[in-house]
Amino acid sequence: MATTTITPAVEPSKTWRDNFRVTRIGVFSVFFILVGAAILLGPARNLPSDATTVLTLAQAGEISIPSVLFLVIVAILYLAGGVVGVLPNANLRRTKAWWLLLNGVLIVPAVLVMTAAGGRTNLVVLLQESMRVSTPLVLGALAGLWCERSGVVNIAIEGMMLTGACMGFVALMLLTTGENALPMPHAQLIGVIVAALAGAVMAALHAWLSITFKTNQIVSGTVINILAIGLTSFIRRDVLITRDATRGTINPFPIPGLSDVPVLGDVFFNGKPIFYGMFILLVVTHLVMYYTRWGLRTRAVGENPHAADTLGINVIRNRWINVMIGGLIAGFAGAWFTLETTGSFSDNMTSGKGFIALAAMIFGNWTPVGAFAGGLLFGFSEALGQRFQFLGVPIPSQFLQMVPYAITIVVLAGLIGKASPPKADGVPYEKG
Repeated sequence: MATTTITPAVEPSKTWRDNFRVTRIGVFSVFFILVGAAILLGPARNLPSDATTVLTLAQAGEISIPSVLFLVIVAILYLAGGVVGVLPNANLRRTKAWWLLLNGVLIVPAVLVMTAAGGRTNLVVLLQESMRVSTPLVLGALAGLWCERSGVVNIAIEGMMLTGACMGFVALMLLTTGENALPMPHAQLIGVIVAALAGAVMAALHAWLSITFKTNQIVSGTVINILAIGLTSFIRRDVLITRDATRGTINPFPIPGLSDVPVLGDVFFNGKPIFYGMFILLVVTHLVMYYTRWGLRTRAVGENPHAADTLGINVIRNRWINVMIGGLIAGFAGAWFTLETTGSFSDNMTSGKGFIALAAMIFGNWTPVGAFAGGLLFGFSEALGQRFQFLGVPIPSQFLQMVPYAITIVVLAGLIGKASPPKADGVPYEKG
């Protein structure tokens, strides 16, 4: 009887390339190693050893930071965290992630200490400006969240915000001219309402195209953005530019008692109505999405519309209503540009803030709190660029204005890892 000899398979020999993988943590680890080395070889060597940075906190006093010592500590943390990040040990993954997060947070104070070394900078004003410019970004992110949680991609936030900004200001201008002019506060309130309704009209167009007629949702949103640019430019040329098209902005509304709290009072409780509206809508969105029947149905429609339909949920109606709510919020965000900030309207004045708001929503992984954090990140980056110009940083202003858009690219390129949208997001619903 013949015997069969089994020859074991020969495994191919491994090379160094088999153990080398490009990962998100590895890329940012190398980045922080380079930044740490640059700090040690640059500012930490060139600044006077006795240089001090003073961070002013208004009534709360000020903080004095030894510039060189602080930068050396930050550079060492960057180098050590970067080295740990590139180690192949998988058991250190959580340690690597937290260390890199710490390094990312340290970028802000490190940059402030470097730019204001030997001088002083008002930290409260920086935080105030960050919260202020975050308002339309957070509102735009919430508008996108209402739409996308129900399965409708909304890149038309930009167009809805721009339309709201224009129509709200037109309403204010018409109501404050002539013999029957309304008092400014009443006209401003009506202007905000008109702005929200204008955003809802654009949202209705988006819903009609993408939900009813099942048009590609990206194409529908792009069409609305282009339409908004043309429509608002036409209105400005034919209605606004021929009149005295400048009006006062909404007055601040300090909250009694809370506005006197040091630091927190200046940052959070001394704002304007649309600024406060951002926090109200944030809380309402979170409660509705996670603690009400409507929110449960909306999330079900966004994840599996066919299963939701079998349970008796009207998918089409749910999507229509959520897109309309998103439009109202986007129009409300548009009112911030004209009625609360500038008191005037100019062509394309939203300047891509709708797209940054969309990135903030993705950064926040389609959650209200996460969208708020994303809006604050981008708002802080914009305020930081303005602070650099004020401190006289020797960088062209055009590059400083690019900071929020550059951060948007970095975030979308994978800073937060893989984002997971609702499974039916962007998929038209076909009944049956």
